Amino acid sequence: MGLKEIIKPHILGLEPYQPGKPIEELERELGIEDCIKLASNESPIGPSTKALAAVREALDGVHRYPDGASYALRERLSNQLEVDPAQLVFGAGADEILELLAKVLLGPGDEAVFAWPSFAMYPVVVQGMGATSIRVPLTGDLGHDLSEMSAAVTDRTRLIFVCNPNNPTGTSVGAEAFNRFAESLPETVVLAIDEAYYEFVRRSDFPDSLEWIRRRPGTIALRTFSKIFGLAGLRIGYGIADPELAGYLQRARHPFNVSRLAEVAALAALEDVEHADRARATNAEGIDYLCRELGALGVETWPTDANFLLAKAGPDTAVRLLREGIIVRALSGFGMPDHIRISIGLPEENERLVKTLRRLREGSL
Repeated sequence: MGLKEIIKPHILGLEPYQPGKPIEELERELGIEDCIKLASNESPIGPSTKALAAVREALDGVHRYPDGASYALRERLSNQLEVDPAQLVFGAGADEILELLAKVLLGPGDEAVFAWPSFAMYPVVVQGMGATSIRVPLTGDLGHDLSEMSAAVTDRTRLIFVCNPNNPTGTSVGAEAFNRFAESLPETVVLAIDEAYYEFVRRSDFPDSLEWIRRRPGTIALRTFSKIFGLAGLRIGYGIADPELAGYLQRARHPFNVSRLAEVAALAALEDVEHADRARATNAEGIDYLCRELGALGVETWPTDANFLLAKAGPDTAVRLLREGIIVRALSGFGMPDHIRISIGLPEENERLVKTLRRLREGSL
């Protein structure tokens, strides 16, 4: 008997998450030094200088375990969000909160409902617990089909994910539609609202997830410091839930899961409002520029409330851009072979992408 015979069948069939190609790897492959990455929705302006200073100051203490309760960050966020400190759960990125939800709620025979295409980690964490993913196709305009998602709920459903804004499409759900959807769900289903891109939202009628947490026990909102705060490399995110659900997640959480450096960086990042405002402005300007310039090239784009743009650029575009030192996210694995996801970059990076796409479409590359 080999090792394969004793591995759980649902793990054998699990397709691992495929991240965007690192810049260093592509530069080694091409033998160049000027690659740009517009694939993983990272902050193009980087972290706050205050966050970097806080990390440097904390380096001398890395031989000590971090505060497992993340007390300082918990107090800061609870005051900012006007929630009880017991409602917060911290993780190594919001991804770990997804893992905790699956660990606490799912097992063989259980179901989790989510839109598709959506965040690629949903099927990973669901199948990782031996549960079944129920994927509900997006609407024709690539938004959540909330009525079909509600109809997909059965007595086996334990968890439902709403990625708002949705990754990889950038589309978002408005308050009126979301409120009808949330009201339709049975109390026995946990509603997880994934708001990784919350700080970039521009629509005025975005749903108030914190109000739903107050109104509906069994609701959780997930947020992260990876995007607008530029701390993706430190891995820190959090969930906001009613105290009972948060308590169950805390039971399943590993001790010391948030590093000392991540916590101090997050605290400092929250204080640097100007840096977040600059990241938001850079993102909005980049979206407007890319929509305009890609439209002029005949490349269809979709409205976005995130820090990336969905573009129908044609098959093999991602591979062709790679050869020119530009990394974007190919979406063939999501059933969208003609589409790419473009993370908003610095102005000069956005311009390089447009110029390269223009040459590709003209046949000069």
